[in-house]
This record gives sequence, C-alpha cells and structure tokens, in this order.
Amino acid sequence: MPKRRSLRMLLFVAAAAVLVFSFRFGFADAWVDQYALPASSWSELSELPAAAAPAVVKPKADPGPDIPLKPQAVVLSQRVTEYHISVALDEQAGSLTGVQTVTWKNPGHKSVSEMYLHLYPNAFAPGSTFIKESKGQLRGDKMTAGGYGSMELTSLRTEQGETLLPRLHFVQPDDGNKNDRTLATFRLPEPVKPGSSVTLRMNFTVQLPDVFARMGKAGEFVMAGQWFPKVAVYETAGMRGRANEGWNLHQYHGNSEFYGDFGIYSVRIDVPATYKVAATGFQTKSPVVSGGRKSLQFYADDVHDFAWSASPHFEYVEDSFSSPGIPGVRIKLFLDPLHMHLKDRYLHAAKSALAKLGAWYGEYPYSTLSVIVPPANANGAGGMEYPTLVTAAAAQDDNPGYELERTLVHEIAHQYWYGLVASNEFEEAWLDEGFTSYSEDKLMASIYGVVPNLPIEASYMTNPEPLNLSSWRFSSSDGYAENVYLRGKLVLSSLERQVGDKMMSKILRTYFQKYKFKHPSASDFQKVVETVTKTKWTDFFQAYVQRGEMADFAIDSITTHKTESGYESLVLVRRYGGSAQQVSLWLQFQDGQSVRKKWDGVQTHVQLKLQSETPLVYAAIDPSLNVVLDNRRYNNYLQAEVPKEQRTRFASGITQIIEGLFGTMVW
Repeated sequence: MPKRRSLRMLLFVAAAAVLVFSFRFGFADAWVDQYALPASSWSELSELPAAAAPAVVKPKADPGPDIPLKPQAVVLSQRVTEYHISVALDEQAGSLTGVQTVTWKNPGHKSVSEMYLHLYPNAFAPGSTFIKESKGQLRGDKMTAGGYGSMELTSLRTEQGETLLPRLHFVQPDDGNKNDRTLATFRLPEPVKPGSSVTLRMNFTVQLPDVFARMGKAGEFVMAGQWFPKVAVYETAGMRGRANEGWNLHQYHGNSEFYGDFGIYSVRIDVPATYKVAATGFQTKSPVVSGGRKSLQFYADDVHDFAWSASPHFEYVEDSFSSPGIPGVRIKLFLDPLHMHLKDRYLHAAKSALAKLGAWYGEYPYSTLSVIVPPANANGAGGMEYPTLVTAAAAQDDNPGYELERTLVHEIAHQYWYGLVASNEFEEAWLDEGFTSYSEDKLMASIYGVVPNLPIEASYMTNPEPLNLSSWRFSSSDGYAENVYLRGKLVLSSLERQVGDKMMSKILRTYFQKYKFKHPSASDFQKVVETVTKTKWTDFFQAYVQRGEMADFAIDSITTHKTESGYESLVLVRRYGGSAQQVSLWLQFQDGQSVRKKWDGVQTHVQLKLQSETPLVYAAIDPSLNVVLDNRRYNNYLQAEVPKEQRTRFASGITQIIEGLFGTMVW
C-alpha cells in the first residue's frame, strides 16, 4: 500500500507540472474564457472600428450556423503557433481591420533572432511576383481592372509593448522582385531559445481584391483566405531531409499554394448582422448582436490555417454524420441560392467522401466540415481547400453535371493530404495535389462509378517535368498543372498497378498514419513504400519524381525470314523511358495462333527469337494498357510485313501528327 500511495503522489505531481508547463507557453489560454482573446489583448480592441467591439447584449441566435460547440482536450499536433485574432469586415469598403496576438514556440535546437511573416494579400498589389507570374489570371478567371488587394501592418509590438515596426522589411528570396511584399522579416529584441516562446501583438488592415484567385470580394460575398499575418514555418534538422534547421521562406507565386505550422486559432469575426459566416473550426459562443452588427467567436486546434467566408445570401443546411473512421461530424452547407435545390447532392457527396476517406486512410479528427458554394461572379473562390472548410465550384448553372461532385470530393480529399499530412506546397506540391487527384479518382469510381481513362490522360503529358521542382520553377502554369495534378496522380496509379490494390491501400494508409501532422517529403513517402513492400523503389522515384520521365515501351523492329522448317522472326523490344517494370507482349501469327510473353523491362532492350510454322503478323507490347505512364502508345504495335524503310517513314509521320494533336489538347 505505501508504494501505491507514493506512485499516486508522483502521478499527481507530474500532472500538475504538465498543467503549469502548458500555461508557461500560453497554449492553455485557448481553454480559458470560452476561447476569446487573452485578457491582455482586450485593450487593443479600441483601435478597431466601433462595429468591431459591439456592446455585450443578450444575443438573438441566428438559425442553424450559430450554434456553439465545445472542444475536446486532445492534443494531436506540435502546436507551434497560437493565434488570437479579432477582425471586422467593412462591407462597403471591402476591407478587413484586425488585431492579432500570436505566440510562436521555437521547435528547434538553436536560438532564433529573426522572425518571418507571410503577408499574402500583398500578392494582389501592383508589381507583385504573383501578378507578374500569373499575368493576373488563375484557372481561367481574370483580375478585374483596378481590383487590387493589399495588407498593411499598422502596429507590431512585443508582449512588453516595445515597437518592432521600424525593424520590419520585405524580402524576396525566390526572385529578388523588390516590388513583392508577400514575405517580411524583423529582428527580435531577444533571441528565442529552443523550447521557449515569443508573443507578438500586431494590428493590420486588408484591402480585399476583386476575387479571381482564391480570396477577395464579389458583391456582398467575401472569401477570406490567407487574410492574416502568418508566421512562416521553422523547419528542424531532419525535417523533409533538411540538413540544418532554419526558416522555410518563399514568396507567394503564381503557381504555389501554402505551407504552415499546426497550431491553435481563436478568431472573433465581426460582420453585418444579416451575414452568415462559415469558418474553419467551430463556433464557441452564441453571436453578440448590436447596432446592426454581430460578432462570432470561432476556435480550431491542430490546424495550420484559418479561413472564413461571409454573405447575406447564403442558404444554410446542416446534417450530422458518422461512420467508421468518422466519429461524428457536423456537415455545414453554405449554399448560393441557385443551388439550394441541390443540397442533397452536396450532402451525399460530402458524406460519401468522408466515409471512404476515413475507411481508406484513417480518422477525420475534426468535428465540423463546412462547404461553401460561391456565387457565379466569385468563380475564382471556388474549388479551394482550407482546414475543415472547402469551397465547391461556383454556382454558375442550376443543373450541373458530375463536376459538382468531382470538385467537392477533390476538395474534401484535400482535408487528408493538405489538411492533415500538410506537405510543403511551395516545394513539393504533388504530394498534395497528386495524392488528392488520385484519391478523387478513387472516390468518383467508388461512389458514382465514374472511372478515369488513364491512357488518354497520359497522352496529354506532352512536357513532363520533375515533380520535386518548386512550384514556380515549372516551365509554365500549364506545365505546373500537368505535372503536379495529372502526372503526380499517374505516378501513384502506376505504383498501384505494380503492387496491387491491397498493397497500395496499405501504403497510403501507412503513410497517412505515420506522417499526419508531420509535413513529410517525397523521400519520406518513398521510405514508406519500401518498408511496406519490402522492395527498393529507387529507380522508380528517380525516373518519375526526380527526372520527370514518362514510360515508353515500344516494339522497335520485326525481322521475319523463311527457314527450312518454317519461319524465324526477330522482335526487338525497347524501353525508351521510365523505370523497369514487368510488361506483357502479344505475338500474332498468320495461322491464328498467338503467343503471350512477359518481359521484366530491366534492360533497356531485348531481342526475341521466334520459330513458327507461319509468318509473324504483328507484335504488341502492353496490349492491356497496364503501363499507365506510357504516353507514346503509337509505338506499342508493329506489323511484320511492313518493309523497314516504309515502316520508318510511317512511324515518323504518325509521331508528328499525334504529338501535334496532343499539343493542342493540353489545358
């Protein structure tokens, strides 16, 4: 008995120490006062417009979306950052005014003297790298004349009140464009030691652009994505293969998306009282309504970003859902009125996608999933992913086809590869987009029976490039889209064809479970593949990820001549590109006999000698179209009777015709 009492006492002391330690770094603040701003920040709210700090009155609860929830005290990530933000929307000016307190904990083993902030809205200012590279358009949507956006830090102070704004300057590590103001740095008064933290207070304003690329305003609709000053990621040694710890620093580019640390977000949003608000996480209080405005408090933990959208025209629909891998989720639809009659299609797609993803890869750990359907004039805000919040395709048609479901399941699949695994989309975008596109195909086939035509899709690949290129290093925006989305998906499909469906499912589940909340690299994925299959895949990853190749198996030549006993044929088979993999051969003879053979593809070429009673008519390689990365299938078949000179001219002519045709079909 004395030993047990001693053990209990030790456990009590340890628990108390853990509690004190959590307050030491400020992370326990999120559980205090129903997740409002820290008490020390309330004095700063007077700097916002009066509408941003309404008088506390008994709220009139709006129907549906404003029902508060309570979080579960389970820590899933490292929680490097903690944000407390209060933001007010000026709907007339199309602007945001915000106050932010952010605490950053040093995850490394060295002291840090410099801090870096992403000021993403400056991508929409004249002369920015984003506008230069995108030429003011993205995914078919164009920037309206004069519809610029921007962000300004109006105050930057330490917790003790020391101003740091004079130290702030903008940096352009990727292209040296002095007009780009999307990445800023400043020196701290004191270095942040390993394991210690620093708290910064800042005021900021955002001019929302006319929406054409992910964020902005369109009439009374607002999409606030990447809208607050965001701390860059400090990577530790060994993370994503990094030799030395340090900041991961990139500007906002025409092709790139985002990369952030996991943390806690407590966000108060002030909007006109008639607006409905969709946001990352969930609401923790009933709205406070006063003077024609309302203030809503949201909370999210173990996420690496926070986005929100608001409109007085949203039609709200909610349903609860649970299944194996999905403990319980409130699915919240914020629909454009044109699509209100399609609510069942949206709910079915969301529920089905969550159920499949939960069963295939692992648990969805959040309690909400919000789906926003933008209006037709905000198409650029559609088809985008944020933690626990996605935007569907804009409501441009009252009777859309399967593009409704395809867009939605794609964005929900992002909740796993973007939201939870959280790859670096600046440097290895395919680890999100390629994996998501692969999952999208699986979801569409499993739920709706819509099966992709991979051989046709492979034929679109006219300019393969390495997948490990930084997003802005691709030859063009089309090259980025082709490789990151399409070829990335085909690489995974090729791997699946070689290992089988069950093994591929095991690979992806293992990868997800091992690296959720971890920011893995392509090398980390390769290690998982090799561990699960117990096979080396170095050649595969070098060919398709690092060198940017496509597969190309061909019947190079056929020579047939008469012998005393019949005919002898020599068939030269060649692998022009890609890594070795087993491939089938079909050999057809004049008397109707056929022969199937297998070639391991290890050598670059092999010659087959065939003895037969009748002449060989033709040979075909990969007749079942199993090599999904082969984009030059015109050389997979060859007739034996075509003279060599004529065959060469014929093959060359077809090559030019097909390559020219495919070149006009690339998006």
